[in-house]
Amino acid sequence: MRKPLIAGFLGLACALSLAACSDDSPGPSGTETTGGDITIGSVVYKFDDTFMSSMREAMTKQASSAGVTIDIQDGLNDQARENELVNNFVTQGVDVLAINPVKADIIDPVLQSAKEAGLPIVFFNKQPSDTVMNSYDKAYYVGAKAEDSGTMMGEILAEYFKDYPAADKNGDGMIQFVMLTGEINHQDAVLRSQYSQQALQDAGLISAGCFDINTWSQSTSPNECMLANQTANWDTAAATDLMNNWITSLGLENIEAVIANNDDMGLGAIAALQANGYNATGTKGDPAKYIPVVAVDATDKGKAALAAGSLLGTVLNDAVNQGQAVVNLSIAAARGDVSDATVGYPITDGKFIWIPYVKVTEA
Repeated sequence: MRKPLIAGFLGLACALSLAACSDDSPGPSGTETTGGDITIGSVVYKFDDTFMSSMREAMTKQASSAGVTIDIQDGLNDQARENELVNNFVTQGVDVLAINPVKADIIDPVLQSAKEAGLPIVFFNKQPSDTVMNSYDKAYYVGAKAEDSGTMMGEILAEYFKDYPAADKNGDGMIQFVMLTGEINHQDAVLRSQYSQQALQDAGLISAGCFDINTWSQSTSPNECMLANQTANWDTAAATDLMNNWITSLGLENIEAVIANNDDMGLGAIAALQANGYNATGTKGDPAKYIPVVAVDATDKGKAALAAGSLLGTVLNDAVNQGQAVVNLSIAAARGDVSDATVGYPITDGKFIWIPYVKVTEA
């Protein structure tokens, strides 16, 4: 028998608030908030991802405020471990699963475990395919439309080159950029990369011969606009290493911009630039001392770099509202009553909650 369902539900005002609703913080290895009759079993692909740490904190606070139990486990970036953790949750008798896939394209065992147990499952941050989502009537997703964040990055860069024409160092009317992408085949990495370039092309800053959104992939070879393109797997240190390599091989005088799929990689690129005398405070607009870097997430570290002037702009990937929506949707799914009213967020096609991105150019 399933445990009795909670009698009440968190109000819409709390669900939509940008501030979390309590001050409890997640623990280092597994997060558990007790109190209430619904239990959410959750796995995050890895705890030491900056953005996922923020989501985990938001989920914990929202569960505490809603009076439900949540147990969040670290997948350690290992799909086999995540599969095992999900099976453990099923055995323990949780009421709903909230899963951030390690690999969204190979989550069949996770989905099958949920199906066999008849458990609702809320995926978040890494979107499974439409085939997966449509194969189970109790499968849901919470995230943000990655193409919007890419468009916003491109728009931020286009505005910079409009304001500072000298940033076009070779005067060819095009942007020569390097691109740091997230993990291979992650939909956010692909779409942020594609749509940032599309926005630049729409602004007349990338030639038609350099980019075609229908054919571009993470394996696309460098060209006269995209001087380099490589994954740094969302990691700061890996991005620093790549940027140092590009500085050596391409020359700082030839790099006009850096597009990074997240703040951590953008900060890695900035570390390499600063080690070479670029992007110090007050150098914005000086092509001999500043290379614009754009990224996504608006993490605390990203906003600090924005305030210091080393990061040109970022895009808020709203961890607080996404975390709150995951918990609210999990509770509603466990109750068998999923609607805009019970969740507190608009639901698309009965399955999806999309949290809007926000352009951030001032700290």
